[in-house]
Amino acid sequence: MNVPIEYFVLLSMALFSIGLFGILTRRNALMFLMSVEIMVNAANINLIAFALYHGNLTGQVFALFVMALAAAEVAIGLGIILVLYRNFRDVDVTVPTTMRW
Repeated sequence: MNVPIEYFVLLSMALFSIGLFGILTRRNALMFLMSVEIMVNAANINLIAFALYHGNLTGQVFALFVMALAAAEVAIGLGIILVLYRNFRDVDVTVPTTMRW
């Protein structure tokens, strides 16, 4: 049974839109980070779907590299969130105005 590629693209578009909405409307740094991860997963769905559609492994290999990059992004993001919480006792991204130049 083959699933049409349009379904994968629609799923990816929906996930990317949800992630973009989360980035634009949330102030909590954890929700911000989760929204970015949803957007990265939407891109991975597209990469794997088009790799399946074209019959090669290039998109799947690239998706693996994107997953490794996302894991590093989460580690650095959580470190920044911990420093933000230690210094300001809040994870609101609008609070640390003293960290600007």
